[in-house]
Amino acid sequence: MTITDALSRIAQIQSTLVQLDNPTFTSGTSSTASSSSTGTDFANALSQALGTGSTSGTGATTGTSDASALLGGGTVTGADVVADAKKYLGVPYVFGGTTSSGLDCSGLVQRVYKDLGIDVPRLVSGQAKLGTEVPSLAQAQPGDLIVTGGGEHILIYAGDHKVIHAPREGKNVSLVEAYMDDSEIDTIRRVVPQASTATASTAASSSASAASMASAMSALSLLGSSGLGSSDLAASLLGSSGLGSSGLGSSAAGSSSSSADQAAMLRSLFSSLLSGGSL
Repeated sequence: MTITDALSRIAQIQSTLVQLDNPTFTSGTSSTASSSSTGTDFANALSQALGTGSTSGTGATTGTSDASALLGGGTVTGADVVADAKKYLGVPYVFGGTTSSGLDCSGLVQRVYKDLGIDVPRLVSGQAKLGTEVPSLAQAQPGDLIVTGGGEHILIYAGDHKVIHAPREGKNVSLVEAYMDDSEIDTIRRVVPQASTATASTAASSSASAASMASAMSALSLLGSSGLGSSDLAASLLGSSGLGSSGLGSSAAGSSSSSADQAAMLRSLFSSLLSGGSL
């Protein structure tokens, strides 16, 4: 029996058990619907915790995807941009310069991104169209590009309300306080993500897994204390899967088991699944 089959059966078994346990209810439709919802919520939580995706009412697996205009293939971050830009602090401003011997504002941006393996346009006019727009300076993150002066100047936001730029003739590349406000900014562009794809994916996955596990355990507790045939539910799943048939299965089959025993048994089943057991 596959995990998908077991998950889809949870709601069905729970609903059937309610009907059998409450044959004299005149409001059976409402009770069955509520129980079915509980079973489905449990199935969803268990499915997410096991990493098999969330199930919908039709048994379909749902997922998300998003397209991004950010560059770097998810391996270059805003922090990388700032760290590389700091290597050029003190380099003299040279109009048209693109090397460590001399840089202008857009030359600094192009040089930094080239160091990180990303080709960007040479001029501010092209750099001002990269990535995605950030609404305000308050929302800027390290590595974002800030365009000012009607598109004549570009700076790299370094975080903590500071910027790195090549100011003008006679000055050097410097790290200074962000001297502009939103009214003086033409656009702010986010060109690379703030965290690498692998790091962000791992963090999101860990957060989702923790939430799913907590939700599933909560559902298990509710099932164990509700008296809605949770032991029969687990026994049915165990009996059809062969998981712990001589131990957990026989315990679940005992009609005299208390609610606490039922909840403990279900938690044991859940823990077994998380530890590599299969249905």
